[in-house]
Amino acid sequence: MEVKSKIEDIIEMTRINELLDKREAANAKKPSNVILWILAVLGAISAVAVISFLVYRYMTPAFEDDYYDDDFDDFEDDFEDEDFIREG
Repeated sequence: MEVKSKIEDIIEMTRINELLDKREAANAKKPSNVILWILAVLGAISAVAVISFLVYRYMTPAFEDDYYDDDFDDFEDDFEDEDFIREG
């Protein structure tokens, strides 16, 4: 009888350990779910930002003529070198 009760105790302990291992495995998966959700939210936010930037660039006309004039040489003609020489 004693051997039989010990075997039953060992089997019961094995079942308890299996249940505890399953719980630990389930708890170990939770942080990866949190990280996955955080990455998904950041990805969605960045996708919305990129799309809104592209729509803005498409809708805003580019006035390249305002910025790239060939009149850069005219600015230098307004000043004389003598104005900057210090008489001492």
